[in-house]
Amino acid sequence: MNQTKELHKWSEKRRIFHSTVFPLFLLFLMFSVRAIESLEMANWYWLGIKPLSLEGLLGIITMPFKHAGWGHFFNNAPSFLILAVCLFYFYRPIGYKVFFTIYLLSGMWLWLLARDSWHVGASGLIYGLASFLFTSGIQRRHIPLMAIALLVVFQYGGLVWGIFPTHGFDTHSWEGHYWGTLAGLVTAFLYKNEGPQKPKPIWDEPEEPEEENPYWKQNAEETP
Repeated sequence: MNQTKELHKWSEKRRIFHSTVFPLFLLFLMFSVRAIESLEMANWYWLGIKPLSLEGLLGIITMPFKHAGWGHFFNNAPSFLILAVCLFYFYRPIGYKVFFTIYLLSGMWLWLLARDSWHVGASGLIYGLASFLFTSGIQRRHIPLMAIALLVVFQYGGLVWGIFPTHGFDTHSWEGHYWGTLAGLVTAFLYKNEGPQKPKPIWDEPEEPEEENPYWKQNAEETP
């Protein structure tokens, strides 16, 4: 019994470790880019996305690592870490597929359909992760995943206003938020039959036929 508990604890620790190491690595890269820019007094705007331009095509991959300033970085960092860890913990079998699908879809759509300006930051990815966790949690009707969906609504419900071109967004990429949200929604439907699912009720499982006892079968054949 104790050995089983120890194995469970070890398995849980490994799961937590694998759920945090990749998001922390990406966050470290984001911090490093911002720190180097700050120390060198540089502006690596070319890491962002500039729609429909060859020079902005690289940003589909590099945009999340470039932030406009320390305030921008610290606004994004906690949300990114929490949402990414939730994704890799609760959707472990498909976590990387989901993450990179959102990553690429949101970036490509932003490059194709946005204002002619430089778009930077991890906000689109954050919106995509929040959108996926909410949509997929409701979709799968599995209590732990639905709890995460409700947590996303409670903690990040205000994000919904970020997908509209409201006042103040002339200096922010509301398009990045919009396409990130749509990418998360589409990804939830793409992978709805993969990964964790709601367990089937016990009474829905077909009953296995009872094995016939060979002793009674033999006696029955010998009885005149």
